[in-house]
Amino acid sequence: MSRAPTGSQTVGPFFKLGLSWLYTREIGAAALSGRHVELRGHVYDGLGRPIPDALLEFWQADANGLYHTEAGAEFMGFARVPTDADGVFELRTVKPGRVGGRSGQLQAPHLNVYVFMRGLLLPLLTRMYFPDEPVNAEDPVLALVPEARRETLIARSSAAGVLEWDIHTQGDREIVCFVA
Repeated sequence: MSRAPTGSQTVGPFFKLGLSWLYTREIGAAALSGRHVELRGHVYDGLGRPIPDALLEFWQADANGLYHTEAGAEFMGFARVPTDADGVFELRTVKPGRVGGRSGQLQAPHLNVYVFMRGLLLPLLTRMYFPDEPVNAEDPVLALVPEARRETLIARSSAAGVLEWDIHTQGDREIVCFVA
């Protein structure tokens, strides 16, 4: 009897099974105070191919720098966003306020992002910072990242007023990831 080896892929693609009821492309209600922003991007693998079945979790503070537990029920501060067949994701949110870090130093406005995708046993943890934000230079976490790699964490402004941020999981433009 001959037995063919099983595939070496250890995880997924299964994220749509049982999780779709948790998907949303919006953090907070449209009536929420603050600067509303739209974020779009792609998730790419190490060969530059779009990943059609990635799942992104976004966590953030509200415009006043308060997380859900402090901000109240109208602001969840969380979204779970799948990529589409072309590896594209979209999120509408409110630009977060500054939050204190472990040392008490204020951090620049940012989104915490977990990337789940096939082939990963653990999610990637990264951040997305806002472009043209003067306090990015003061952010204690961003300061830990070598200057040449910081651009992987900062979104770009497009002509349409949409923020663009691509996630490259490997290669020359690989995003900086953190240990959770």
